[in-house]
Amino acid sequence: MGKRVQVLCQYIVENYGGETEAIWTRDAPDGAEVLKRLKALPGFGEQKAKIFLALLGKQRGVAPAGWRAAAGDYGLKGSRRSVADVVDAASLGEVRDFKKAAKLAAKSSG
Repeated sequence: MGKRVQVLCQYIVENYGGETEAIWTRDAPDGAEVLKRLKALPGFGEQKAKIFLALLGKQRGVAPAGWRAAAGDYGLKGSRRSVADVVDAASLGEVRDFKKAAKLAAKSSG
């Protein structure tokens, strides 16, 4: 894991001058561009990038135009799908319940 973090940090240094926030601030990107930049990060795929974008929008006030659409279901108001929705013990429980239900539904349909 340490090596993965080191690779990610090196990417941010090389591409954003070590300023992580430049991923979502440089050249005033819209939500789709921020998602594209997040997906380019080492170790970030589609789902992780969407969750991170939702986290930025829901908990950090980073709200470029179209961020909710770019984050997909993770950007929905009131959803309890991921870490982007966890703000306390109760919401953590709701996210866990959602994940259990989703896993059960996937098992029964597949």
